[in-house]
Amino acid sequence: MANLTTGPIGPTLVKFALPVLGTNVLQSLNGTANAIWVSHALGSAALTATTNANTIFFLMLGSVFGITMAANLLIGQAIGAEDRPLAKRVVGAAIVFFLIVSIAVGAIGYTFTPAILTAMQTPAEAKIDAIIYLRVIFMAIPFMYFFSFVQMAQRGTGDSKTPFYFSLFAVALEVCLNPLLIMGIGPFPKMGIAGSATATLVSQTLTLGLIIIWLYRKDSILVLKRAEWGLLKPDFGIMKTLVTKGLPMGLQMFVISGASVIMTRFVNSYGTETAAAYGAAIQLWTYVQMPAMALGMACSSMAAQNVGAGKMDRVDKVAGIGVIYAALLSAGPIAIIYLIEPIVLRLFLPAGSPSIPIAIHINNFVLWGFIPFGMSFILSGIVRATGSVTPPLIAMVISLWVIRIPFALSLQPTLGADAIWWSFPLGSMASLIMAMAWFRWGPWRKERLLDTIPHGDAPDTGHGAPGGVEETEAAEVAAKAARDTLTGSDRSGPNRPGSEVPAE
Repeated sequence: MANLTTGPIGPTLVKFALPVLGTNVLQSLNGTANAIWVSHALGSAALTATTNANTIFFLMLGSVFGITMAANLLIGQAIGAEDRPLAKRVVGAAIVFFLIVSIAVGAIGYTFTPAILTAMQTPAEAKIDAIIYLRVIFMAIPFMYFFSFVQMAQRGTGDSKTPFYFSLFAVALEVCLNPLLIMGIGPFPKMGIAGSATATLVSQTLTLGLIIIWLYRKDSILVLKRAEWGLLKPDFGIMKTLVTKGLPMGLQMFVISGASVIMTRFVNSYGTETAAAYGAAIQLWTYVQMPAMALGMACSSMAAQNVGAGKMDRVDKVAGIGVIYAALLSAGPIAIIYLIEPIVLRLFLPAGSPSIPIAIHINNFVLWGFIPFGMSFILSGIVRATGSVTPPLIAMVISLWVIRIPFALSLQPTLGADAIWWSFPLGSMASLIMAMAWFRWGPWRKERLLDTIPHGDAPDTGHGAPGGVEETEAAEVAAKAARDTLTGSDRSGPNRPGSEVPAE
């Protein structure tokens, strides 16, 4: 375990976020390698099939995402409060609850795959491949989701390195298996698009087994010994928290993925070439979002431990520094992509494909909007770390279902497909405005996931424990400037974030 309640904030955030970023890069490289093999070996229709299938997959991910995230934050708050028995109780309750839900999601998804793809208006030439691919993925879901749960729980303990190492193994194995199973190289069967999904199933299952063995050998707080198996019995207090706090976070994934399904349906109506261009553009968007998402995970884990320790002043500093870092680190990849876009798009689309100029056109509208998205992601993660999970959900519903989708739908007769592309940055700006407003005026600082977690505000100056490392002057200045910008508070106001009286 790592203590995130003391020491310098900026360097600690970077140190924690780098392995998370590495894990995200690995997972995206895995998706990229999959897209490359599928598109070049099987064609644009197959790439469209995987794009549509993965959209559904991430929709189903929302069923368990909230549970894993709530467990992660609970573990972080318990560790911050130095309550090891509570952390063990959370692990026991989460394991049972999580396994039941993930198995149910896999079974439901497998059964209704054809109907879901039909509702999405998946192009006819891609539908058969999409059904085959998605059904194998749903068979892998219990293993994939449990692996994701273990990774999140480890980050809640302050350990972001171990998930990176096991993700490295999983991705390396899957990348190697992809061409072997798609094309039937050597002794491997030629499975076509099913081979890509089977590579995912094998790699995730094997890696999950290895990480569980490793956790037992390290006597991790995340594993239950025989004497602790009684903790697998329902703990209704924790179960209630997992449901009431996890459900809004899970619903947020449904809101995002559901909106993605609608947007994909809009795109599909313009034909296979536009759908393939959209699929290639999404691959690039994944990389653009990764720095902010890694920082968001780091900020949430750090905030959760500090909430548990009652150091709300330090939580505000985490938010300020995180927002600045997110803006800068999102802008970098965007600039690089704009410079070399035709080159990188040829990784996903054959040279001379009519989809390439369409993808470039899409990115001219969409890419820059990920800067405000990254900033809002940080603020929402900080707020959720206290247990205030409903306001970020409401903000997401408004930005996607009240602003983005109606804008794209109503203006397509006038702007055509450009209405779809413009709707992305519009929704991101709306998300940032609402996140800043709730951070400034919302009573989120009073929230806690469990009543056993302290509600006090132990002011933190940025110094570590006696003998620790002092917060760097640059980080302090950045944090203060960001807080002033986000809150609009004056320097002497008694109710500014971080003061004794939480903002209302």
